Amino acid sequence: MASHEQTCRITTMKVALVHELLTMRGGAEKVLRVLAGMFPDAPIYTLLYDEKKLGDWFPKERVRTSGLQNTWFPTPYALLPTPYRYNHHLYLKRFPAAVEAWDFSEFDLVISSSSAFAHGIITNGKPKHVSYIHSPARYLWDRTHDVLARAGKGMLGPLRRKFLERTFHRLRVWDSEAADRPDALIAASKEVQRRIELYWRRSSEVIYPPVDDFWFEENPTPYALRPTPYALRPTPYALVVSTLVPYKRIDVAIEACNNLRLPLKIAGTGPDARRLKALAGPTVEFLGYVSDEELKTLYTGATATLFPGEEDFGLVPVESMACGTPVVALRKGGSLETVLEGKTGAFFDALTPESLAGTLQQCRKKSFDHAACRSRAEEFSRRTFETQMQQAIQNVMP
Repeated sequence: MASHEQTCRITTMKVALVHELLTMRGGAEKVLRVLAGMFPDAPIYTLLYDEKKLGDWFPKERVRTSGLQNTWFPTPYALLPTPYRYNHHLYLKRFPAAVEAWDFSEFDLVISSSSAFAHGIITNGKPKHVSYIHSPARYLWDRTHDVLARAGKGMLGPLRRKFLERTFHRLRVWDSEAADRPDALIAASKEVQRRIELYWRRSSEVIYPPVDDFWFEENPTPYALRPTPYALRPTPYALVVSTLVPYKRIDVAIEACNNLRLPLKIAGTGPDARRLKALAGPTVEFLGYVSDEELKTLYTGATATLFPGEEDFGLVPVESMACGTPVVALRKGGSLETVLEGKTGAFFDALTPESLAGTLQQCRKKSFDHAACRSRAEEFSRRTFETQMQQAIQNVMP
């Protein structure tokens, strides 16, 4: 554990933070928010910044964007030019050069929060570089074929696929070389640590993302008396909290609940909403965006939170357990490192509605302890994260 003297030294260093994109709220942005709180004077470098979506988390005066922020470029297969901030996926091949252009020579320490490019910054050995890896870019490695298959559909599909095949090849070469640049790699989970070793041939230390203290706070008003549109109903419900995108596999949860006629509430928005709503039966309710206060009420009132996708870590299961609610998750990925089978939740083995429905039926015969769920979630507290990060930083400083 870092001593008081070491902690004081860390907080007096000149620090910069780096994060690929500040264009949406997700688990990676929550981790960056904690890092920004640890180093309140550190500027935040990012390729693209959306002030409307993230200005309250990361004020504009603290953010330093790349030259791509207000640039328009013709797309390889669109009729009109598109600004980066509206569809950054079209310009992936330009991002490595953009992160390499930043000059960090004025700093003592740079902490990057990387899901694709941020680990590739160039520090020339002057400031130390600690990179928190949410995952090596999955579309470049283990999900490449799925991404290309989806891109290849439609009238312009063959053109899109050919463009992405060339782009991904170049980016994989760059990604492998850039992975040698940080002085230390921090993995968000053991699953991510495994990928770092597999794709980059580097060792790393695991420090789990933190769950916000907010989720542990007891609600001051009894659930049924709260003035909320999501008041407890006589019929219990399952809950999904997620961005509505295909790889989250919310369709599996919907079809399982359709088959069981189990009420399901889905909190979140995203581009896959129309398809998912078409699949939903009469017991499925889409809530759209909900505030954290409303979400805590939803977690507390649910019989279980469903987590059907394979994630690198996944904060939703930890938030659910912090509220005392068990989790039913796919037996893959980061959930295996957070959910305790039989104590704080259960797993289903195959990514099918039938497998999930079978596990849900078994869970009806079991009871999960509220206190055990909360106790497990406390192992992923913000205080633990900050202590471990301070020690990891101290290990690389001269």
